[in-house]
Order: sequence, then structure tokens, then C-alpha cells
Amino acid sequence: CGDSLIWLQESRNKKCITLDLRKPDGKALMESLVAESDIVVENFRTGTLEKWGLGWESLRAINPGLIMLRVTGYGQTGPKAREPGFARIAHAFSGLTHLAGEADGPPLMPGSTTLADYLSGTYGVLGIMMALRSRDATGEGQTIDIGLYEPIFRFLDEMVPVYGHNGFVRERMGADTVNVVPHSHYPTADGKWIAIACTNDKMFERLANVMEQPELASDDRFGKVAARLEQRPTVNAVVTAWTSEMNQADLLTKLAAGEVPSGPIYNVADIFKDPQYAARENLVTRGDERIDEITMPNAMPKLSDTPGRIEHLGPALGAHNDEVFGGLLGLDTARIADLKTQGVI
Repeated sequence: CGDSLIWLQESRNKKCITLDLRKPDGKALMESLVAESDIVVENFRTGTLEKWGLGWESLRAINPGLIMLRVTGYGQTGPKAREPGFARIAHAFSGLTHLAGEADGPPLMPGSTTLADYLSGTYGVLGIMMALRSRDATGEGQTIDIGLYEPIFRFLDEMVPVYGHNGFVRERMGADTVNVVPHSHYPTADGKWIAIACTNDKMFERLANVMEQPELASDDRFGKVAARLEQRPTVNAVVTAWTSEMNQADLLTKLAAGEVPSGPIYNVADIFKDPQYAARENLVTRGDERIDEITMPNAMPKLSDTPGRIEHLGPALGAHNDEVFGGLLGLDTARIADLKTQGVI
């Protein structure tokens, strides 16, 4: 952390204090902070806060209206509750990693190694907002318990009900989609790729017309979903042969004109140059005394009346010790200096 780019981005707008919860004075300061707080977010391994005398029951006794988000590898219960967890392990345990890769290849990392971390935060905030509404009505706080694998597991659309209904185990399909085709990634003449999504017969008919091969959408060829699924390799090969003859920009222009859902497959350099990202202000640049400039994703979602804004980058460790311990808790300068000397803060 400190001044790393990930810290500067992910800790933006936050205040940063240091506090050793293992020391008696640190524990006491934590309890004082809890008394003044609405929400506590924890991502220690299950049982760690309890070991320090700062578990949910102890904190709730201090502040009955407290809301506590607990994010761990596997949640607070179950046989794996005390095992450590990382997003990569969550991807594997959730079933996502099994689906990533080519059919005849090994399971691959599904894009970002931190997907589960971000989604756990997203679901955590959703839980916090619901808990706040409940507290408005009852005055009582509660815990939100999330295992890292659970948000990923929830994202795997109909995989669970399908297996429960007929025992079908979805396997790796590369870029393809299990129940529709063509719904994949296709190469272009200039060495790039595009994504095409045809989710029904009407969309495929539009694609066939754009390809100037309307006969592909006839009933005796690939006009029906069932026929396309039965002949998936052939359908993909026909589309690939067509996309391979044109560059990416021309293909996307033709597909857009024909109302065929499609888009470019971007890397981050492409994103920096794209006018849609610019128009939506999805990228924002900030700097401070430590770094002249850093570009990062902007705040989202976009609220009409109270839009989010980035006030500062992730602060230095302990940058707000005086403000929080002095201003919020009322400790004097001498006491703060003593706590620093002891290594409590």
C-alpha cells in the first residue's frame, strides 16, 4: 500500500488511520470508534476479531445500532469458515474458473484475479444499504456475512437450476455461449477481434443480411436456434470466414447499420482512446504532492442530483490519525504522541 497505484486508486476519498488492535490501548480506541460509528467493515479471517475481544457481540454491546460487514473467504459458518481466502480461490470454488478456457484446455483465470474482491464489496454495500433501512425502522443494527466465493457463484446465471433440474454440467466452451450461436468472438482482417451476440432467430437473420448471405437464415440452413446449436462449429466457421475479410472498424460499422449487437474487444489502451468512454467521463485524472497525475475509473453509478466525485487520492498511512483520534475521539496532542511512541497508532 502506501503510494502504490492500486492504493492511490482504491483508497481515494478515504481517511486513513493506523491502529494496532492487538494492544490493549488499541482495542480501547477501536471500541471508542465503534461507539461513534454507523458501520464497521471487516475482512480478517473468521474468528480473528473474536480472539481480540472485538467480535460482533462485543461491538454490538457498545453500539446496538452498529452495522457490521464481514467479508471472509468462506463466510462465518460452515466447515471451511476458518480457512483463508483469496479471490483466485473464490473463483475456483464458485465454479467460475471451471468455465474459463477452451473446451480441450485447462481451466484459466477468468480475466481479473480480483473480480471476487470487487463483487464482494459491491454486494457488501448493497447489504449495508438494506441494513440501514432496516435500522431506520427498528433502531437495531445487524451483520452482513459474505464469503468471497458467494457473489461469483450468484453471477453464474442458470447453471444451478439447470443442473438441479436435469443434471447437466456446463463445461468450458472458450468464447462461446451454451444456449445460442453465433454468440462469440471473431477475428478481423487487421489482427483484431470483435464480439457478436445473436440471441434469437431475428438477430441471426439480420446478421445473415449484413453478411449478404440471407440464405443462411432459411429454415433449411441455420434459421432456427436448434439448427444453429446442432451445427455450432459450422456456423462459427461461416461467421469467422466473413469477419476475417474486413478490418474491425468496417465490420462494426456494417453490423451497427444492420442492428446486429456487436462490439470491439478492447485492451486498456483502446479504452483510453474510445470516444464513448470520453463522453461518459469514465476516466478521470487526479494528482497530488506525491504523484503528478494518475488516471483511474471515475465514480459510478451516475446519480443525477448527488453525483459522486473524487476529492483526493488514497492518503498516506496514518495521514488522518490526528483528525480522527483528536477531532472525533477528543484525544489531546500529548496522548496521541504517546500512542505513536508505543506503536499503538
